[in-house]
Amino acid sequence: MHHKLPNFAKSLLTRLAATRMPPMLWQPVASHQEYRKHRSLHREDIERQRRVERGLFSGQAPFEVAGTCHLCSAHVRFRVTFEHSYHVDGVLTPNWREWLKCPSCGLNNRMRAVVHLLGSRSLGLSDGVAYITEQTTPLYQLLSKRRGGRLVGSEYLGKEFPFGETGPRGIRNEDVSNLSFGSGQLGAVLSFDVLEHVPDYTRALSEFHRCLAAGGRLVISVPFLSDSPENLVRARIDKHGKIVHLLPPEYHDDPLRSDGCLAFYHFGWELLDDLRDVGFIRVRALYYWSLEYGYLGADQMFIVAEKPV
Repeated sequence: MHHKLPNFAKSLLTRLAATRMPPMLWQPVASHQEYRKHRSLHREDIERQRRVERGLFSGQAPFEVAGTCHLCSAHVRFRVTFEHSYHVDGVLTPNWREWLKCPSCGLNNRMRAVVHLLGSRSLGLSDGVAYITEQTTPLYQLLSKRRGGRLVGSEYLGKEFPFGETGPRGIRNEDVSNLSFGSGQLGAVLSFDVLEHVPDYTRALSEFHRCLAAGGRLVISVPFLSDSPENLVRARIDKHGKIVHLLPPEYHDDPLRSDGCLAFYHFGWELLDDLRDVGFIRVRALYYWSLEYGYLGADQMFIVAEKPV
């Protein structure tokens, strides 16, 4: 005799099935030379990944990709559109990094991957206060709920408000080139897609290092050119304080500014050397890809580093 399961039991079984998820592989790469070796060793796997991605869409209509949201512990259908798409080998390709949105938690590919990485045993964040260079995003809201008072967020509001203090809407004002935190105060610094908008990004790296406690971790993401040993400088500030464009201006979405935020850089492996130069150790890029978790796109990665004990 078969008994029909009530809806709550079906939901519970679905969540339990989703929690039996395969481990996530984060591939560490420390230099351009290591990256080239990695590409050579895994060439067939990388080509297969691109074929899988191309087989998921046809034309330019929005579509969904079945997978498992690690945050929600549930099987879902990730949503993808062609907003901010680009051509790859003549084929208009979705911006995988900014899409694959979970219908439950609302986070996209890179945001879900951030939380997945931060919760992994391979990273091992301390229980101290973590600082994240954003405060108006869904990612901040989720991490704030998880860490409670052990997470501090901020945005750059300009010089009309004192740095380190709260401005309108309860938003803390910080300049990552001149942070208000005391030396050694933070257990972790998290900065995602921010450094490319900072003209003097090496000063920001020094500030991250200063504010971290011994053994503290830095986790960042930036527009990264994996095939380039050097950074690409798109714009700079001249001695008169004016912006000089070396390439056509590129603006990224900004939750506080309707006209977006200018990108001064696309980074290469030079950035990892800059991190070592200011004192960080165990500097590496962590590459990832997973159809199961909806982490698609070529050369998806985060950069992690540690302050010496």
